[in-house]
Amino acid sequence: MNCNTILVIVGLFTALLADGAVNPRAKRPNIVFVLTDQWRASAFGYAGDPNVKTPQIDKLAAQSVNFANAVSMLPVCTPYRAILQTGRYPTSTGMFLNDLYLPSEELCMAEIFKEAGYDTAYIGKWHLDGHGRSSYIPPERRQGFDYWKVAECEHNYNQSHYYAGASPEKKFWDGYDAFAQTADAQTYLRDHAQSAKPFLLFLSYGTPHFPHGTAPEEYKAMYPPARLKLAPNVPPEQEEATRRELVGYYGHCTALDKCVGDLLATLQQTGLAERTIVVFTSDHGEMMGSHGVRPLLKQWFYDESARVPFLLRVPGVSPRLMATPINVTDVLPTLLGLVRVRIPKTIEGEDLSRLVGAKGPGPDRAALLMNVSPFIPGLEEYRGIRTIRYTYVRNLQGPWMMFDNQADPYQTRNLIGDSAHATLQQQLDAQLQSALKKAGDDFRPRQYYLDKWGYEIARHGSVSYQPGAKVQSPRKQ
Repeated sequence: MNCNTILVIVGLFTALLADGAVNPRAKRPNIVFVLTDQWRASAFGYAGDPNVKTPQIDKLAAQSVNFANAVSMLPVCTPYRAILQTGRYPTSTGMFLNDLYLPSEELCMAEIFKEAGYDTAYIGKWHLDGHGRSSYIPPERRQGFDYWKVAECEHNYNQSHYYAGASPEKKFWDGYDAFAQTADAQTYLRDHAQSAKPFLLFLSYGTPHFPHGTAPEEYKAMYPPARLKLAPNVPPEQEEATRRELVGYYGHCTALDKCVGDLLATLQQTGLAERTIVVFTSDHGEMMGSHGVRPLLKQWFYDESARVPFLLRVPGVSPRLMATPINVTDVLPTLLGLVRVRIPKTIEGEDLSRLVGAKGPGPDRAALLMNVSPFIPGLEEYRGIRTIRYTYVRNLQGPWMMFDNQADPYQTRNLIGDSAHATLQQQLDAQLQSALKKAGDDFRPRQYYLDKWGYEIARHGSVSYQPGAKVQSPRKQ
């Protein structure tokens, strides 16, 4: 590291006052937040996947604090995104189903950063507006983001729509949308490289979410299905479908890896890298045949669905593996803690910024897992926790699943009822009850929550997103 870099870092991170306020003469660091869709934590070269090629993200991981036990509290698109933007539990906001509208009364990420003097920008998938997946989202429903090139939800990645600025004109990204979105983000970075204000740039990709066959052909060709090594918890009856889907899944992953590399190169070329925090994560994972669950599905408590990548590159902070579980509720307060912006009282997650620059793997804690109203076949309501070593889950009938994730990383041996682990089960149950008490959730059947928030459920098990469907939103109760 050269002297100029050291001076920049010192200027950024030692100008903070002891009471948490920032010296008004010191510019806070920028934040670039990269969110992917349905990219499970194991599907990276740095995470040990024997198939996937992710050299650029592997390089980012080597420069980052790698939270190896990051989880998606409720592994579905809209619920995750609502938790991320608010730092609040789904049972507090009512945002526990896909395609709900996050009401303007909620205090969200961009609004907090704007108040602290940040420019705010969002590019890509939103999935929090609930007014139809192809509808225009007017400025008053953007939760504080100003620069705006966004679609509510789009899965046609080669003819992907978006709306820009204050215009209701539907536009389309040129070619494969992730490449075009990345190019737009690069332009934003160049335009703001000399800005007097810090910025929060949110780049939200739609992939590697299905349809997997839409990945660019050159990337799919890198993954001949017969050569793919499957996880040992994929049963024989799921092997053919899993191989077929993995071709495109991994193709999307490697295409996004190129995008991340281009983005990081622009940060370096513009001089922004030395004063920009980079976050890379995903909203949830992908079962991909594991445990007999067919590909394309999520919502489960298994690691394939619930565990997500979470890389945090902070200027001046040494890279390392962080074992402490981090949950979605913790992301917003942790970012605010890193840039020394006061954390609003509405936020229910924990500020883990104190751990980022510390040494060692970090302390253990229980990250809450839940599914309030699952809408895929065969999945029950559940509440659970993920610690460094264990996953423990209850359904409405009582203790349901318990795994030792170190001894059994593919979660094939359920320890519930095993007399040798009776004490452990009691301890984990007590931790779960404590986490539920903190969340103010007494775990009732799904119909209780649907009635509480007044939701009308469509045949697919969630609220309807068809054109002209009723807008459903958890207004303040």
